[in-house]
Amino acid sequence: MTGERRTIPELMDDPTVPGGSLDRALHELAIVNRWLGGERVSRLGVERIVHSLRPGTPITILDVGAGGFDLSRALAPLGRQFEVTALDINPRAGEYARNHGHAGQQVVGSAHALPFGERSFDIVHASLFLHHCTDEEARMLLAHLSRIARWGVVINDLHRHPLAYASIFVLTRLLSRSPLVRHDAPVSVLRGFVRSEFAALLPSGLQQAAIVSWHWAFRWCVSLSLIDPLDDASQV
Repeated sequence: MTGERRTIPELMDDPTVPGGSLDRALHELAIVNRWLGGERVSRLGVERIVHSLRPGTPITILDVGAGGFDLSRALAPLGRQFEVTALDINPRAGEYARNHGHAGQQVVGSAHALPFGERSFDIVHASLFLHHCTDEEARMLLAHLSRIARWGVVINDLHRHPLAYASIFVLTRLLSRSPLVRHDAPVSVLRGFVRSEFAALLPSGLQQAAIVSWHWAFRWCVSLSLIDPLDDASQV
């Protein structure tokens, strides 16, 4: 049923979505991310990169396509100090984050035209963003993110699978009050990935540096370690 990756548009990709509708969708997606393991996957991906580091100065992270800007909460159990810069193309997402007490720097901008130079952040993270891209866009984005990051890139995204599609279709129709979520959640699965597709998307020469693992509920965690963090140990 899921077959090849689809390119069906998602409603939340439209920056003109009314604020109230977006707020409702972001609220529901935060709950889904918490209860279906999304926060855990992001935490694991970051932990793979920083686990060898001594506690010290804050670790800088760029969160691409940040949505509700909740990465800081997801990383709190690691017991380290993170400085998260959250980037989203929709300024309403930043307003939602401020209204709900999410701290940290917020930047309005496109992931496809990032205003940052090489090695600007220790880690670059993107959760549920890569599937919004075509294959060619995803390849270009991952190459760009790997240049911006000093230590590594973490991708948290969806496994394209018939059971995942059927499950989220039923759950959103039973529990969601958001038309955006009811439409976009199943579509997101159709735009998701199978394991073999990541090899074709990762930058040439870096496939061996990537760890790709599957997690419940139908999530991929891709950790791309660019260097041994111990090489930079004097800076942390």
